[in-house]
Amino acid sequence: MTDRRETPRPGRRTKPQPSSNIDPDWSEGERIAKWLARSGVASRRECETLIEEGRVSVNGRKLTSPAFKVTGTETIKVNGKPVKAPEVTRLWRYHKPSGLITTTQDPAGRRTIFDELPKHLPRTVTVGRLDLTTEGLLLLTNDGELARTLELPRNEFRRRYRARAHGRVTPEKLAALRDGVTVEGVTYAPIIAELERETGANNWIKVELTEGKKREVRRALESVGLEVNRLIRTEYGPFELSDLEPGAVEEVPHKRLMELLGPMLPHQPAKTATSAVKKHKAAPKKGLNRRR
Repeated sequence: MTDRRETPRPGRRTKPQPSSNIDPDWSEGERIAKWLARSGVASRRECETLIEEGRVSVNGRKLTSPAFKVTGTETIKVNGKPVKAPEVTRLWRYHKPSGLITTTQDPAGRRTIFDELPKHLPRTVTVGRLDLTTEGLLLLTNDGELARTLELPRNEFRRRYRARAHGRVTPEKLAALRDGVTVEGVTYAPIIAELERETGANNWIKVELTEGKKREVRRALESVGLEVNRLIRTEYGPFELSDLEPGAVEEVPHKRLMELLGPMLPHQPAKTATSAVKKHKAAPKKGLNRRR
């Protein structure tokens, strides 16, 4: 059905007809993909995909460009549901148990971390991922833009792990890791590995890296003849696993977050979060591997 157009009658004023397209305002506001990421919808890259798929609308019109700017006063929807304006940036430490997938949904029906997290938490995104059997520190945030900042290799946030591996550890193998290795066409940046202790046929190795590529620790160690059979992440940047129990989640106080990340934090609304430390126990359900 086409729009009905009328010629204005003499002496009468007509209201301008709304445009069928949204013309981006390149002078004010914030890019919609970044705004959505800060609102905790998803990472900026994932938000760009949502826009390309036509699942984002502003004031009732679907967007086609992730560069479109908004001020936050508009009605912004994703999949037809309104999105709240970004709140103050928050971050949680979560002790991921072995046996959970780090994703929102799994086609194979396996349980995800979001099935186990406390239901009162706001919508969060993960900072990177941990494999199914990898345990330890996983950061959660309500700010997708912060997650992206912490994940970027160029920001060189240090990741530290404890790896239990089968095989003989030699100075030559550790030196090879420090020089960087290439596995099946994938080149890994230098990895600092240090033998912590020997336990029979297995060894505990401290591993430090800054890239965080998919299965990086396992593949790198396997390339020098060390088969990883348990992997625990203990640190991510300035954040530590410490004594957080498996399945537990703890919010980093906002004041502490500002001290640790400072200017790296996205623009903050006037409202500030409470500085009280809150701990919540989200014990894994039956069937999950909780080896210690």
